Amino acid sequence: MNYALIRYLFADFLLFLLLFGSIDSVQNLEISKVNQAPARRSLLSFPDNHDTALVAALDGTINLVYRDSGRIIWSFASGSPIYSSYQASTSHDDDKESAPVPEGSYYVDCGDDWKLYAHTDLGKVSMDMTMEEFIRIMPHVSEDGGVILGSKKTTAFVVDANTGRLIRVHHSSSTNEHSNFIFQKTTMKNEKSTMVNEKPDKQFSFTRTDYLLTSFAANSDKVLWNVTVADIDVALLCQEPPNKIIRPSLPLPNNLRSKSSVDFDFDFDFDFNMPLSCQSKAVVHRLRTSHKLGSYKIHGKQAEKKVPILLLPQNKPLLPNSNNNLDTQNPEIPSQQDVKKVNFLSEGRMAFVVIFILIIAIGGLMYRHHTIMAAMLKQKPSSSSRRKRHRKQGRIYANEDGNVDSERNPVLNFNHLIECDTEGRSIGKLFVSNKEIAKGSNGTVVLEGVYEGRKVAVKRLVRAHHDVAFKEIQNLIASDQHPNIVRWYGVEYDHDFVYLSLERCACSLYDLIQMKKGGLELDSINRDIIMHDVHLWKPNGYPSPILLKLMRDIVSGLVHLHELGIIHRDLKPHNVLIVKEKSICGKLSDMGISRRLVGDMLSLGLHATGSGSSGWQAPEQLLHGRQTRAIDLFSLGCVLFFCMTCGRHPFGDHLERDVNVVKNRVNLFLVRHIPEAFDLFSRLLNPNPELRPRAVDVLHHPLFWDSEVRMSFLRDTSDRVELEDRECDSVLLRELESKGSVALGGKWDEKMEPEFINNIGRYRRYKYNGVRDLLRVIRNKLNHYRELPKEIQELLGGVPEGFNDYFGSRFPKLLMEVYNVMYHYCKDEEWFYKYLEH
Repeated sequence: MNYALIRYLFADFLLFLLLFGSIDSVQNLEISKVNQAPARRSLLSFPDNHDTALVAALDGTINLVYRDSGRIIWSFASGSPIYSSYQASTSHDDDKESAPVPEGSYYVDCGDDWKLYAHTDLGKVSMDMTMEEFIRIMPHVSEDGGVILGSKKTTAFVVDANTGRLIRVHHSSSTNEHSNFIFQKTTMKNEKSTMVNEKPDKQFSFTRTDYLLTSFAANSDKVLWNVTVADIDVALLCQEPPNKIIRPSLPLPNNLRSKSSVDFDFDFDFDFNMPLSCQSKAVVHRLRTSHKLGSYKIHGKQAEKKVPILLLPQNKPLLPNSNNNLDTQNPEIPSQQDVKKVNFLSEGRMAFVVIFILIIAIGGLMYRHHTIMAAMLKQKPSSSSRRKRHRKQGRIYANEDGNVDSERNPVLNFNHLIECDTEGRSIGKLFVSNKEIAKGSNGTVVLEGVYEGRKVAVKRLVRAHHDVAFKEIQNLIASDQHPNIVRWYGVEYDHDFVYLSLERCACSLYDLIQMKKGGLELDSINRDIIMHDVHLWKPNGYPSPILLKLMRDIVSGLVHLHELGIIHRDLKPHNVLIVKEKSICGKLSDMGISRRLVGDMLSLGLHATGSGSSGWQAPEQLLHGRQTRAIDLFSLGCVLFFCMTCGRHPFGDHLERDVNVVKNRVNLFLVRHIPEAFDLFSRLLNPNPELRPRAVDVLHHPLFWDSEVRMSFLRDTSDRVELEDRECDSVLLRELESKGSVALGGKWDEKMEPEFINNIGRYRRYKYNGVRDLLRVIRNKLNHYRELPKEIQELLGGVPEGFNDYFGSRFPKLLMEVYNVMYHYCKDEEWFYKYLEH
């Protein structure tokens, strides 16, 4: 085993020497990299055995150049620049790469690799489609009224391959001059050309395709951004077998000579090879920025200059060739024989490296297979070996919750490792089954699936609604790090649909409530979530701790969204998903119509598109008014009422809900016996959005306090009220005692056992109709609980649950009435802060 490992490492060492140890010197490393890179040849689409290349500069000029020196042989102008872009920016930053994109907006641009990228406020994202494919789906009208238009124009140029003389031009646009015979100026480095009237034996046929994308602002003619990109193809058409072209020493006609005032005072001939074979096609390489050909201008005759053409091999000579006249004049230009020798050595060495890498890879795989087989043979089978081995191998591939165990299986073979009993198909990294989980609006379907070895819920949207999917992905990326927001893992596309891979949950809150009250078939939801020992409601109708946690999860997720400026706009029990972890957890989902407030925006305006679900919308949504964060608070009140009343709605049955919402016909009778819930729902369902509480205020409402916080608040309130006792006619005391009839319901000693009243009367006298005195009793018994007689401890119960149940059952309105008074007068005091941040 160890010898095999040593051999494997030694083979890697030899590969390192082969790749980085070279007969060339260190200073020729860059030349070696260029000469041996096959990808560079494919980008140019020109074979290495040709000494010339066709290159398109940024300004639209097409140049025939020497590959080794970059010297221009001839060039002609094909039209406008091959790339340009514009973005309407509110800042004065000239660097568009570093300029921030306004939050909620985006623009499309072409990167240095000539691929399309979407620049959003979340960063730069590759669009995984060509400009041609993007143009096909245009025009596009977004839901806010923005318009994106696309167009394509094709131009064909026929050029003399020897001289670069432009013979004719064909346009794809509808014009009377479909074919224009133009004799334009052509820059020749040696001022030699064929006669105009002669038909050239070799012609280049260039095809230039210009693509234009333009985005307009909503309901306006203002251009938000545009981008123009040109692709150029070329074909070499020959009338005779391809040979080396030697241009004759004929003078240029007057109409083909450059108009530059500078003339060469010498006349010589030189030859060059064509950049591609006869009757073949290639792609003209495009230069992305202007500085790469900035060392010369296309104006008449000019001296030779070295031009740093990217992706052109810099074939420097090994030895000067004295037999070549041009090489003696410029010793840096290699002979054709030397160039072919260098190319042959480079290609041979590259082929050897590729073969060697394949051998090493195959050897590594064989070594790994050998070690795995050896380890399996060493295992001793037991009496139940087949069943145990099956279970053990299952743990190698996936853990209990369906996720791949990467610690035990370092070589991940993702989706096929998860067992799936249903049929389906693979789309990229995603496997989509045919098993349907749920349905939504506009053809949206939720299916089971596997994404990179993880069980997911696949939300399939019609591709026509890809803007909805894009907004949902944006908002999920910004918010899904919160534990109460459904996570997003990835997205895949096909011709008809967009597939969002989302966190797999057991069921929705709607399913859970309906199942627990017995109104849903057990087969319609995931059986893993059915916990018969879990109760959502207490016998007295109060929510259980588990249900309170679920309700708090919903509010916590909404607080996170609102802190990010995201308005959900479709909050309902169906869009709250339940995950079974250590305990059940609620998560907000389905943010397809959610919108993000940009900057200091407080509302979406009067023309916000998209609406929520019937029966769960705020009145301003139904009346098409200004939509603020408050619309989510109204929906939250309906959802929390739904949870606490076993699936009932505060505005009645399905068909009458929207009408009752608009007319403010709300019925909170079912929660009137729970003062905390009645107080909170009355505020959340207020028809005036400005009077509804914020989400963070809802999170700290006494409805979500546990027994310990409730008793702590009453004790701290008693301490605070005792300070007021020294003053005469205290406003706080007067307001607190005015709530006695509601909070106490009469004399409080009448609702307590005689033995308890006798116990408290031993130490001091109390006013049995005063709120302050009852608070003092609660404080004293909490502080001296261990000193109480055993029968009084058994009567009160434990701390804090027993205390809360004892006093809460006898005075259910005490906490809420005291809280409202203290919130009004003491919310800015330091002792009260912990109850606003709990």
